[in-house]
Amino acid sequence: MSMKRAWLQKYDWRFVTGQNAVLCLQKNALHKPTSDGHDTTKALWESRHAIEMTLAESADLCRRCHRLAPFCFYNGNTFAAIMRDVVTVFATESDLGEQKAFIIRSLAGHIVAGVATEEEVKAFQAFSDSLE
Repeated sequence: MSMKRAWLQKYDWRFVTGQNAVLCLQKNALHKPTSDGHDTTKALWESRHAIEMTLAESADLCRRCHRLAPFCFYNGNTFAAIMRDVVTVFATESDLGEQKAFIIRSLAGHIVAGVATEEEVKAFQAFSDSLE
């Protein structure tokens, strides 16, 4: 059985918004909520980010939020950065090893960005399922 944890709990909506603001500032891009996706994404995030779920479910929530496009720019980067941080923290806590942590971070980022192959999604799911 896959380990369930509140993987995203510390990343409240204020953090998500701040993460996007930093990314936009670095690239000299407009940081602004979108009229179409912001409120829907915020409601989804706030209703789900603090609950226990598998690591794969956490990546899927980040992917869904990216797709809803709550900000004008860098939605994928915003949510991928959060998921990569989750994996980094887990890797440090569990002594996952540098190489395996790199691979899992990469898979998580690809899933959130929506560019993961079916094989990558299956590999990440298998890793998530292996956690106890």
